[in-house]
Amino acid sequence: MTPPAKLLPIVEQILAARGLASGPEREAFLVPDYEKDLHDPLLMTDMAAAVARIGLAVERSERVVVYGDYDIDGITASAVLMEGLTALGLTATSYIPDRFEEGYGINQAALEQLQAAGAELVISVDCGITSRAEAAWAMEHGLELIITDHHAVPAELPEAIAVLNPRRPGDRYPFKELAGVGVAFKLVQALAKAYGQPSAGQEKWLLDLVALGTVCDVVPLVGENRALVHFGLRVLRQTRRPGLRALAEVGGIAVPELDSYHLGYVLGPRMNAAGRLEHAADSLRLVQTTDETEAGVLAARLDGLNLQRRSDQLRIVQEASERATDYPDDLVLVLSDPSWSHGIVGIAAAKLSEQAMRPVIVLQEMGETTKGSARSAGDFHLAKALQAVSHILQRHGGHQYAAGMTMDTARVAEFRQAINSYAREQGLTLADFLRAAPRAEAWVQGLEELNHELLEQLGALGPFGRDNPCPLLGAHALTVTDIRPVGAEGKHLKLGFQDATNRRIGGIGFGLAPRHAALKPGDSIDVVFELAQNDFNGQTSLQLQVQQLL
Repeated sequence: MTPPAKLLPIVEQILAARGLASGPEREAFLVPDYEKDLHDPLLMTDMAAAVARIGLAVERSERVVVYGDYDIDGITASAVLMEGLTALGLTATSYIPDRFEEGYGINQAALEQLQAAGAELVISVDCGITSRAEAAWAMEHGLELIITDHHAVPAELPEAIAVLNPRRPGDRYPFKELAGVGVAFKLVQALAKAYGQPSAGQEKWLLDLVALGTVCDVVPLVGENRALVHFGLRVLRQTRRPGLRALAEVGGIAVPELDSYHLGYVLGPRMNAAGRLEHAADSLRLVQTTDETEAGVLAARLDGLNLQRRSDQLRIVQEASERATDYPDDLVLVLSDPSWSHGIVGIAAAKLSEQAMRPVIVLQEMGETTKGSARSAGDFHLAKALQAVSHILQRHGGHQYAAGMTMDTARVAEFRQAINSYAREQGLTLADFLRAAPRAEAWVQGLEELNHELLEQLGALGPFGRDNPCPLLGAHALTVTDIRPVGAEGKHLKLGFQDATNRRIGGIGFGLAPRHAALKPGDSIDVVFELAQNDFNGQTSLQLQVQQLL
């Protein structure tokens, strides 16, 4: 969406709050430019070596395997790189490990299996940066390896033909926050520069997958990521992929209306459900298929798995919420149970983190071994925290906002104590996380300022996500005219508001009912909200998506 020539004062206030009052950064933010905003892939350390080795694979007609992670970032990265390699004439196959049998990252048994099947070059996507032992095995046994990843870089890198990760110390690549699919796309761009395939401009058709993986991996939607998602949404709204069209259909979304919200909350969860409950192969097939019938079957299957995932997640969140009351003073909640599937604990941790307003780690105890996932809050850096307590862990990896770990079950209590000690050593308190709760970036003087022109201009600040959230507005002293719990369990609030000039507007507050049981009609309250459009029974109106009632 192109911003208008003159922005409303509220929108200008929001831009100023985000450090974009003026200057070239403001222009780049408001009007993304594909040519200017995307950096030269050859600036990334080892990119030239990776391109040269893949060129050699083309000359030799070698068998190449793309080794991806089982989450949506790894799935989309696998598909992007496979299409890039196919354009060069290579017959590339994919390998995605089983979350439950093999776990995260490159594993030696898989490398042995791939080499026995004739693989000569393995290229990892969205994983591998911590796989030192596995990379050493590959080198010793003549299986060549290129690693592409975006996660936190360990002190010692794995030995490989090339290790592509913009976070590497001394790496000259200007933007450090690419998702795994973003790094894979940069490799495809570099291959196109070197060998002319994909032909000029054709790599843009990969951007639907790049946008999907980038949004769903919750990396910051600023800088190059913003441009990738901005143009990726354009491609997605006219996607050539039957699987994505079918997935949008089962999600009840018209393809031309897809935005970053739908990627994160409609398409993404359905694609991730396969890897969380069974195996991610169906999700990869979905984005690769050219057959409309197969696309419909796969989309329906993923939709069914997602329903099961939601049911399992709800149970884990409810049980973990009760367990959290045992640790009221902990800065980082560490919760574990044998019945909580480690395929689902990550999204459960995300929900719990929102509720508890602090970092949360949810673990599944699996006999002598425990696996789990973490989600952060505020400025707490999970990757650094896990590194600080790595002596307790068997494996760990991730970034600031999300991470995974494996440990001995006997050390769970020790881990809980250690990571909380680390948080306290950083000078953090529970109040610090509470201060990180949503706050208005601009306050309206009255409801008359809320109109469709403002909604349209706010929309031009998207795509929204990490580090570029949907703008939050505030209104003082609104009178509650109506309030009632809604939803299957009455957790949400349907609200009506009126200002001093008797203007009225409706609102919805998801998950707010338990916190505001005493609120009643006639009460005066400050409201922090996202401005949204409500389409109901053919009627369109504005409404407040309430984030806080103060």
